[in-house]
Amino acid sequence: MFGILGGLYEYYYLVIILQAICVFHSIRKGNQSKWIWIIVFLPFVGSLAYIFTEIVKRQHVTSIQSTVVNMVNPTGRISDLEKQFKYSNTFVNRCALADAYLQNGENERAIELYEPGLTGVFQNNEHVIKQLMVAYYNLGRYQDVVNLAPKVSSTMNFSKTRNNLLYAFALEKTGKTDLVEKEYKNMNHRFSNYEARYNYGCFLLRQNRKEDAGLVFYDVVEEGQQMNRREKGENGIWIDKSKEEWSKLMT
Repeated sequence: MFGILGGLYEYYYLVIILQAICVFHSIRKGNQSKWIWIIVFLPFVGSLAYIFTEIVKRQHVTSIQSTVVNMVNPTGRISDLEKQFKYSNTFVNRCALADAYLQNGENERAIELYEPGLTGVFQNNEHVIKQLMVAYYNLGRYQDVVNLAPKVSSTMNFSKTRNNLLYAFALEKTGKTDLVEKEYKNMNHRFSNYEARYNYGCFLLRQNRKEDAGLVFYDVVEEGQQMNRREKGENGIWIDKSKEEWSKLMT
């Protein structure tokens, strides 16, 4: 009996705390006239409704709005980051500005910031190295990609990143075809890495290994048949391309 009463007391205590948090947040945000009575007279349900409507949803909307603003007016965000970096030359501010440059297609400006950042305790920073690989590749600096990749190639999940694919591309473009297949094999995971696996098949075709290429394309096609359109998502294009190549090999 006392155990039940104790449980009810703890439940009541938690609801009061939740209610107080919601009321306090509501007053701070100036929307108490809309919510205060709901929170007071429906403590648990009203508090949950407030949290999911006014806190969780608004944070989600704010995130979306921030993304849209960055897409519509990237120069405005870059300008803010430039001022922040000029005011405080920290590693975090340097990376944030370099990332913005890279996202905006300003590869050379990004490199100018990334390269000096690879010093001291940050000389093996995985994020900077991977971003530099992207910038180098975008500028056709394939040998630089090849030189840099070994610093991160042994890190966890590297084979599931696009950086591994760029590394494979760069190896082939610099004539190191004997090393390319190893990277593609590392990326040949079932139900993932469809862009990499499509390109693996294409690489094998360029090596005149049609049978091996056909097996790679077939696996991708077979997996695609087990998915609906939503599950395919952005991978649909690589599954369709693999199907086209497989069909050509079968005729």
